[in-house]
Formats: sequence, C-alpha cells, structure tokens
Amino acid sequence: MRIAHIIIAHTNPNQLSRLINRLQHPEADFYLHIDLKVDIAAFKSLLDIPNVTFIKNRINCNWGGNSLFIGIISALKEVLSLNQNHDYINLLSGQDYPLVPPGEFHDYLKKNAGTSFISYETAADSAWLKEALHRYEKYHLTDLNFKWKYTLQKIMNAVLPLRKFPIKGQFYGGNKATWWTVTTAAARYVVEQLQQSERLTRSLKYSWGTDEFVFSSLLMNSPFKDQVLNNNLRYIDWSEGKVNPKLLRIADFESLKQSEMMFARKFDMLKDGEILDKIDSDCLGWS
Repeated sequence: MRIAHIIIAHTNPNQLSRLINRLQHPEADFYLHIDLKVDIAAFKSLLDIPNVTFIKNRINCNWGGNSLFIGIISALKEVLSLNQNHDYINLLSGQDYPLVPPGEFHDYLKKNAGTSFISYETAADSAWLKEALHRYEKYHLTDLNFKWKYTLQKIMNAVLPLRKFPIKGQFYGGNKATWWTVTTAAARYVVEQLQQSERLTRSLKYSWGTDEFVFSSLLMNSPFKDQVLNNNLRYIDWSEGKVNPKLLRIADFESLKQSEMMFARKFDMLKDGEILDKIDSDCLGWS
C-alpha cells in the first residue's frame, strides 16, 4: 500500500523533519510544498531524509485565498505526473502529527482499499454551510495585490448579482475538509475536472476559502461518491470559535488518545513540545 504524503508547509523546518521521520515506512514517499513566500534554503536539510522531494511549482499561499487550493492542486498534479504507482495520497500540513505508528496507518488503508477519507458537513441547518455560501456567491479579491482592492470588492458585491455555485451538483464542505486521504484514482479525477473546466477555474479565482469546499464538492458529485467515508481520520478542535483551529497542547493529550483518529492538528513544538513527546512515547512507541 504505497502512500504519497503531500505536506503543505511554511514554517518550522525542525517540526517538519520530525513529522516526516515519524511517518517513515518502506512504502511512503514525501512531497513538500514550501510556501513561495518562504526562503526554501531553511528547509534544504530535509532532502537528506529518505524519499523526500520538494514540489517544484511553489505557490504563494494567502490565508483565505484561492491560492492555498491552487498550491494543493499544483502539488497534486506534480505527484500524479511522476507515475509512482501510489495507491493513496495523504494531504497534511506541516503542523500535523500522527497518532498511530505508520505501519498501522498503512495497514488500515490496505484493509479499506478503495475508500477515500474526507470530512464534510451534512446537516441541513449546518451553520458552516449557511455561512459558506458567500465564498462563491460574492466576489473576493484576496489573492490580488493592488491598492484599494477591498474597496473595489465592496463595490462589486454591491452592484453585481450573486454568483451561482460553479460546480454541477450539491455543495459539500466544512472546516475539516481541507485535509484528506484519498485514492490516487479519486485525486486524479478531481485534477482532471479542474483542468477541463475553464469556467470553474475562473470562478474560483474570485472565491474565498476554496480549500474547504472545492475538492469535497467535486469528489462527492463524482462516480467516486459511494467510495467516500465522511471522516478525514484527523482530530481537529474548533471549539474556541476562532478562524483557526485550537493549538493542541499537553492538556489535550487524553482527548487525542481517545479520539481513534490517525492524525491531529495543529501543533507548534516551539510553544508546546511536550505534547509531541507524549504522543511519541505513548502512541508511536518512540523512546
């Protein structure tokens, strides 16, 4: 069960190195997308780790912009073009960390071969789904760089009609939908759909937070729908009600351990390295 781990990172090379080492497995490859705004020289030592490759087409990823999704798809295209016979593609951030040994993760995917794992909201009264409509209905100039862009954005949304959902079918997404583990066949389908639809690409350019709904919407309106489990295998705590998930610390360990998830996010070893040490010793078998 060969897995391509795509890791989107922009900071803390030492933590990224630790993440890769904890995921090492004879059938694992690592593809690192280092944000274009970051000096990649600080990450060069990671190439000394077995099976690590840098994504060549780096993207400047802006928070909330479509650029993060472009970065993810850019990395995905590059990995698929290598034809390395991966069974699964696992998308992580540099602030993720495994909760189970790599062998257990590989065995789980082997046992559930053909199933893709991604999270999305389903409740009709979901607050996220209601709030998220503006992401594609209105114009967002987040990724553009010129003076008064938000003034222009306000004017555009005041005078122009609401835009329609750019994907044929139902809207799927959620605040846990960005990070997923999917079959290579499913990933290839999503990439092909994006390549074939200029209208979709043009619409997404002016949308917001596309990483949380485009991939899931394309996949759940596809022939792969019945092979998707609504569970991205990740522990993510949004209980603080902020724009980013809770930074996990040692006090969260028991919740992580009891979650039965394969990964968790997000961590910062410079703010709390004890939690990673605890996961190493109690969950991963590292001394």
